Amino acid sequence: MLVTVSLEHPHTHYTNLDVIRGRVNLRVPNPSNVASIVVKLEGEARTRLLAAIRPDRPDRQRPVLEVHKILYKTQVVWPANQVPEEVLANSRATYTLNAGQYDYPFEFKIPLNNSCQHINSLATNVQFSGMGLEVARTPTQHVKQTLPPSLTGFPGEAEIRYYVKVTVNRPQFFKENPRATANFTFLPIEPPRPAQADGEAYARRTHQFLENAQSDSSGAIPRSPTTPEASLGTPPRFVVDARLPNPAILTCNEDLPMRLLVKSMSERNKTVYLQMLQVELIGYTKVRAHEVQRTESNSWIIASSSNMAIPLGSPSDPVGTEVPVNPEYWSGKPLPNTIAPTFQTCNLSRFYELEVRVGLGYGSYKHGEDQLVVLPLRLPVKVYSGIAPPKALLEASIPGQPEKLKPGASLGPPQQTQAPHTPVEHPGFSGPSAFPPAQGALSGSPQAPYDDAPPSYEDAVGQDLPPIDGYRGNYQPPPVQEGAPGFSDEKRR
Repeated sequence: MLVTVSLEHPHTHYTNLDVIRGRVNLRVPNPSNVASIVVKLEGEARTRLLAAIRPDRPDRQRPVLEVHKILYKTQVVWPANQVPEEVLANSRATYTLNAGQYDYPFEFKIPLNNSCQHINSLATNVQFSGMGLEVARTPTQHVKQTLPPSLTGFPGEAEIRYYVKVTVNRPQFFKENPRATANFTFLPIEPPRPAQADGEAYARRTHQFLENAQSDSSGAIPRSPTTPEASLGTPPRFVVDARLPNPAILTCNEDLPMRLLVKSMSERNKTVYLQMLQVELIGYTKVRAHEVQRTESNSWIIASSSNMAIPLGSPSDPVGTEVPVNPEYWSGKPLPNTIAPTFQTCNLSRFYELEVRVGLGYGSYKHGEDQLVVLPLRLPVKVYSGIAPPKALLEASIPGQPEKLKPGASLGPPQQTQAPHTPVEHPGFSGPSAFPPAQGALSGSPQAPYDDAPPSYEDAVGQDLPPIDGYRGNYQPPPVQEGAPGFSDEKRR
């Protein structure tokens, strides 16, 4: 007996509210007894970390495994017109399938939110690693949020995967139940965006050059400790700003909506040059397996230029003149399609920072003759998928229209106005154990708890909401390299 499952792929990836369709093909070479054929739509968030070394066992670290079934739907395709509860109630009932080829269609609608199973099955909680057996304890912490995206890139440590699985249940204890699995990529719809930007979020750096200094061949500026400041001339000062519309949101597969400004804060006698520019997106993935936590970081170079020698204004410009850097250096360079949107689920979360490194040279555009300084600008950002939620869902979330929701349902608190990011001299990551900042955290306020996700699809707008019909972009999580450690292998360090 051989069973396969195939999916229709109208898009490169699926999203919330999509209908995922496919067919189960069963080949029966001889008449066989079958209890049922069940198709399951599943999503798993798995993490595996090594606990701290115990004093009594310093030679071995204990692996800790945590598994969450964030999506679990079942459909009985045979016998027809039965629900899973009836199949479980009549688990001893068997039917005979004659030899032949059988084909069963199925379909599922992907919900908005995760729905963690509080008790996982033995097949989910147990895995073999090398010669050992690992058992995942039943998780006790759950987060109600929009379904997270498919996530790879951390072999044997963390993954989020979605798949459709078919099982042919056979009544004989000594016969294996034939199974087949079809994986698919998932990218969630994005949260509602504010109607318009509330100012700009920005990071700022100030630097002061020396007016009459001459640098040596290494770029250093010789200066005696006893040399009076006045003898070096008026110190020219510049302020560099990296600005994004507030709230600071980047969109997958789209250009950065960034402005880069250089402002002269004092009189000067020489020209300042833009010598290098690098724009980098840094992603932090918080991995938790019960009591063990770890933060992994990834980075993506969005744009990089060097030896530019671009003059920024002229010495005759009035003090306070802002000179914008031409956006052509980062326009036309969208975020890579391997970047997952910002998310949080029970044992995994992802958040981002944007770092812009600006190299300014003062007095000359020639290497070794200018006063070269590289100013790093960093600010927290959120990355959205670019898949807009349907209009009916947005209307259901408008404050003052509770009649569009069932009693007790909530789409979370109304959107609050967020203050622009306050520039600091050394902005950056708040620490390896920090979760991504919540709304309001960019303005320096204490970190608030995460907002509740929208209610389930049924609670929000009913069963008739159609699938997303609009822009979907592209999302391709990095493939797992051949030979990389998996969840069935020992973690290689």
